[in-house]
Amino acid sequence: MTETNILFIWDVREELQEYLRGGLAEVKNLNLIFLEDTSEENLLKHAPDAHIVIGWRPTREFLDTAQKMRLFINPGVGVQHHIDTFRELTQNRDITLINGHGNTYFTAQHAVALLLAATNKIIPHHIWMVEGQWRRGDSYAKSTPLRERKIGLLGYGAVNQKVHKFLSGFDVEFLVLKRTWEGGEEFPTPVKKYLPKDLSEFLKETDMLIIAVPQTAETIGMIGEEELKLLGPESFLVNVSRGIIVDEEALYNALHQKIITGAGIDVWYEYHPEPDVDNRRYPTSFPFHELDNVVLSPHRGASPMDDLKRWDEVIENITKFAESRTDFINVVDLDRAY
Repeated sequence: MTETNILFIWDVREELQEYLRGGLAEVKNLNLIFLEDTSEENLLKHAPDAHIVIGWRPTREFLDTAQKMRLFINPGVGVQHHIDTFRELTQNRDITLINGHGNTYFTAQHAVALLLAATNKIIPHHIWMVEGQWRRGDSYAKSTPLRERKIGLLGYGAVNQKVHKFLSGFDVEFLVLKRTWEGGEEFPTPVKKYLPKDLSEFLKETDMLIIAVPQTAETIGMIGEEELKLLGPESFLVNVSRGIIVDEEALYNALHQKIITGAGIDVWYEYHPEPDVDNRRYPTSFPFHELDNVVLSPHRGASPMDDLKRWDEVIENITKFAESRTDFINVVDLDRAY
């Protein structure tokens, strides 16, 4: 049997190398290639012999050089930067693109944490405690109970499925909007079902909106000024998908003008912000940091990054490839862009 070469295109820490070797110990004819030198020059030397490539942002020259590559695994959720490239590559080559979901448990946990921090005013009360202002009460910042609220899950992939499970112990109702309903889905609680064409009705009924959709041409800017108004003045919004799903200015204005009650935001608009005169860097054009009704998070929903079990799905896909199977998990549909 021909040996399968698996090329990792970043400097993989020793602990993870050992975990991957252990997880694949029973699979025959594998050659795991971990490089100390991950310069482009060295990657290009190894590219021609790689059957599986694992990593985040290879150059187009690397991908063109990796002519034997049949499987590319992006280890973290989010493949919007790969779509156009792989659409071109797959016109003449048989390549499967994998969108890793190993961090979705942590992202779902983070979404719930943002929601509860926003509804329970954790941040302002923490700041007052640090300042020595003991037991400031409801007249300063009071909690919003989840009881009898309607949780709107915008998107129902791996993240919001877990959010649903985590929140299912609360006395709440769940509304789910997803691209299609194919039947046979199982849910931890009853849900009210919506399609994209029902977005306005979905938002009118929603009290707590949790956004976890992929970035596609259809989702960019899907939540704007009018959509935020539909949520109403007692609503909360949590975004753990991509910043661009929600219009930046509309979101700031909605929070500033109390069109919605509050928000928890983990995804932003400018990921290489220039420092201001005080050497502060903000990932947005608007002063969200001056608002008192928002929880700010620096795109860290995938933490902890050093968790090892998140790599189990990578081990599973490598194993299937080595066994000449094609039933990979988390395959990207390039037509749908996720």
